[in-house]
Amino acid sequence: MTTPFPFTAVVGQDDLRLALLLNAVSPAVGGVLVRGEKGTAKSTAVRALSALLPEVAVVPGCRFSCDPAAVDPGCPDGPHEGGGRAARPARMVELPVGASEDRLVGALDIERALAEGVKAFEPGLLADAHRGILYVDEVNLLHDHLVDLLLDAAAMGASYVEREGVSVRHAARFLLVGTMNPEEGELRPQLLDRFGLTVEVAASREPGQRVEVVRRRLAYDDDPAGFAARWAGEEAAVRARIVAARELLPSVRLGDGALRQIAATCAAFEVDGMRADIVMARTATALAAWAGRTDVLAEDVRQAALLALPHRRRRNPFDAPGLDEDKLDETLEEFGGDDGPDTDPDGPDGGGGQPPAEGPEGGGDAGAPAEAGESGESQSAGAGSGERSPVGAAEPFRTKVLSVPGIGEGAAGRRSRARTEHGRTTGARRPGGALTKLHLAATVQAAAPHQRARGRSGPGLVIRRDDLRQAVREGHESNLVLFVVDASGSMAARQRMSAVKGAVVSLLLDAYQRRDKVGLVTFRGSAAEVALPPTSSVDAAAARLESLPTGGRTPLAAGLLKAHDVLRVERLRDPARRALVVVVTDGRATGGPEPVALASRAARLFAADGVASVVVDCESGPVRLGLAGRLAGELGGSAVTLDELRADSIAGLVRDVQRRAA
Repeated sequence: MTTPFPFTAVVGQDDLRLALLLNAVSPAVGGVLVRGEKGTAKSTAVRALSALLPEVAVVPGCRFSCDPAAVDPGCPDGPHEGGGRAARPARMVELPVGASEDRLVGALDIERALAEGVKAFEPGLLADAHRGILYVDEVNLLHDHLVDLLLDAAAMGASYVEREGVSVRHAARFLLVGTMNPEEGELRPQLLDRFGLTVEVAASREPGQRVEVVRRRLAYDDDPAGFAARWAGEEAAVRARIVAARELLPSVRLGDGALRQIAATCAAFEVDGMRADIVMARTATALAAWAGRTDVLAEDVRQAALLALPHRRRRNPFDAPGLDEDKLDETLEEFGGDDGPDTDPDGPDGGGGQPPAEGPEGGGDAGAPAEAGESGESQSAGAGSGERSPVGAAEPFRTKVLSVPGIGEGAAGRRSRARTEHGRTTGARRPGGALTKLHLAATVQAAAPHQRARGRSGPGLVIRRDDLRQAVREGHESNLVLFVVDASGSMAARQRMSAVKGAVVSLLLDAYQRRDKVGLVTFRGSAAEVALPPTSSVDAAAARLESLPTGGRTPLAAGLLKAHDVLRVERLRDPARRALVVVVTDGRATGGPEPVALASRAARLFAADGVASVVVDCESGPVRLGLAGRLAGELGGSAVTLDELRADSIAGLVRDVQRRAA
């Protein structure tokens, strides 16, 4: 077994370590979501925590880790009367990004269930993680239905598996830890809310801390066992402190003063629902227990707010999470100071209790500095058409769905129709591999004509493998929405470009809600560039769009060819994901030999490939040439003006796209 990196040897990352320790003290806090750039010790800290958790007592042979002192009466491996007692280390179970639903919750043997009437159940990862840690790296890349399943299990403390009237339930209480890189896409707000705490991690910019990170990592790589032995004393001390805090937790008093501060803080930051209040109360209580106190102080409430509220107060997906600490302090001061122990700064560690730190503080592995924004290096091709500074986007508005026609088989999402594992049942077929969704009526219909030949004598059907039928279901998929934006001089009027950016931001908001990937191609001057390769991070696309300068001639053909190349590469990477191309232009083509003819030939490539497309016509002025509409016809798509790009108008636009594709 590989020796884990010691938890107490992690340099810096105080918030991350504290959040993990609070959940170890009180799993009712609800888990931790760790957000941050790559190489910041996220995974290292989580894996190290499992070695600190106390051993768990289990019933020998129970696949569901039943506690001998409180046996689950509904355990599928039960009953456990006189089952004995054994001890084992707490587990850390990792959920892979590509895991199936059956791998997560377990699977029933459908054939035995139908033929023999027995619950032959193979436990999944939720059963393995019971009374331990369930670690989900890149949780933002999991399919939504898997995230829903594991969060429901975490909230209820149990997992339910249902297969056509046959059900299995088992306990599933675990410390849920998810990590994510926000650059790769966000979680939906309602899923963010299900994580108890969240922390932001980043690599330290302090040279001394970075030196210590490298020094400890190299020492560990050279001799993992020896390095761990040097930190054994600190590890044992933290392990003992966790046990002591768990024992003290039931005695901690959450007074009325602290409750008022919690309620006032949640109200001041306008969080939705009551989950934030409950999580803050549990976190503040765990902080007091971790500090060795039986009373919750104002400092505990403040620290609890910093951990429990940032991910719950977001209103716009393009806004960075965070908390105004000055506002927090004002709220706590206004509603505090009148409840004795809640405001008395006693206790062995003061308010909030920090995780143990040894040696110089550091911020994890080294991280690269942020990339520079748009460089604006494209040169104008004509006199008097120089680059203009970026303008801000107009106020975004609500849009209706722009969908790709037909039925796809891409990643789960909320945009276009698709054959999926979840959704309404539309038919049945023979399973190509393992049966995952039984179509009961079709299975019975296939088996019924053969019952006499199979010697059926009892009430049950005689079912064979060839009788089983897989349910065909229809739901919705996510798509790749590729924006091709004209940033040339003809678009540079400040009011018009502001409206253009506002329209694109509106569509980006819609893409965020529908779990799409997005990409951004811009063209101006003499060339086109991929401003943002296809990504799930729509806020990154919004940031690139906001800093987009304008000016120069209009290389429309270059923009279309660049977009066509992006789609070609993306089809190789993700062949199941269908694309929707949104071209934002006035339709003009200038610069180079035969620019109009070349743009026309480039547009026909999309039509030949059957790519769904929409042209947002940005032409203005008293004389309109209709060039964008002509471009839409060559693309095989539809055109809509900026004024029409609103909810009521897009419904007709979608019908036009589907009619042309039919």
